Amino acid sequence: MAEAATGFLEQLKSCIVWSWTYLWTVWFFIVLFLVYILRVPLKINDNLSTVSMFLNTLTPKFYVALTGTSSLISGLILIFEWWYFRKYGTSFIEQVSVSHLRPLLGGVDNNSSNNSNSSNGDSDSNRQSVSECKVWRNPLNLFRGAEYNRYTWVTGREPLTYYDMNLSAQDHQTFFTCDSDHLRPADAIMQKAWRERNPQARISAAHEALEINECATAYILLAEEEATTIAEAEKLFKQALKAGDGCYRRSQQLQHHGSQYEAQHRRDTNVLVYIKRRLAMCARRLGRTREAVKMMRDLMKEFPLLSMFNIHENLLEALLELQAYADVQAVLAKYDDISLPKSATICYTAALLKARAVSDKFSPEAASRRGLSTAEMNAVEAIHRAVEFNPHVPK
Repeated sequence: MAEAATGFLEQLKSCIVWSWTYLWTVWFFIVLFLVYILRVPLKINDNLSTVSMFLNTLTPKFYVALTGTSSLISGLILIFEWWYFRKYGTSFIEQVSVSHLRPLLGGVDNNSSNNSNSSNGDSDSNRQSVSECKVWRNPLNLFRGAEYNRYTWVTGREPLTYYDMNLSAQDHQTFFTCDSDHLRPADAIMQKAWRERNPQARISAAHEALEINECATAYILLAEEEATTIAEAEKLFKQALKAGDGCYRRSQQLQHHGSQYEAQHRRDTNVLVYIKRRLAMCARRLGRTREAVKMMRDLMKEFPLLSMFNIHENLLEALLELQAYADVQAVLAKYDDISLPKSATICYTAALLKARAVSDKFSPEAASRRGLSTAEMNAVEAIHRAVEFNPHVPK
């Protein structure tokens, strides 16, 4: 019964979106025609004359009062927005427009846009869909169970806002689900688990899915949210890798048998890449930085077009820890391109390297006499670009 009601609502929503997309011109001409037909009964000409006479009799005091009232309302809205942003970390108007108004007006769904990519992901479409998001997805994100919860244990505060959790839920549903999940019981359970807001309910659903069969996405959820240490998370990700690699190989052989198999292969590809990336991050957290670098390089070679996970930024972090500045520069030369969407990692790493190249020989006295050299000017421009990218950093 609930599924039938949900299907009816989806059909009604699609009909409304279609009507607003294609029939607005017809509605416009119908309204004009009705106004023309009813101009005499409605006394439109007389009403227009009355309105014109009313506007001509208004005094300047009315406009002063109108301006003051609008300014007061705008000020109250600004104060409320500032309070809401301080408390929840996001704009109330933006959240309402993105969460409620955009779907009604036919906004692009992230799930559908990402499912339309090729098996290894279309780089151009990925960049376009990601760049439209106001908050950049953080490729250096911490593990929710092993790292974020540590902050909660120490301070008693939640490290993630509702907006952060909403973005993560959107990413999980985009990367780890597909339209054919309802055909497999374990995947159907996990599809509901990714939408669940209660952490304990998500973890319980993952255990329930594992009782049915070896489900890679269930291991991912447990590694992210139930594991309390990085070592436990790595162990669970290795189990996820074993299950995910088998699913990937099976779906790879069947991907050309229809759109359903192709969508499943895209999902399995996303799951496999995510698991390997997180295993590399676990290796770096546990001190095996060189092993992590090798895993990231191999992953980028195996899936060169799958840029939605921004693995190169994780690689930059590991190379900086090894102080392999030449390798960092080589990665930046490939990804620090004006046609690519920028990120804080790219901007600040480029500024760090350019400032480091001139810091040993830089002298304020000499620079004041002769002016800045080309390398010093490049370093200053890189620093300004990084600061402009993130205006919240103190200058």
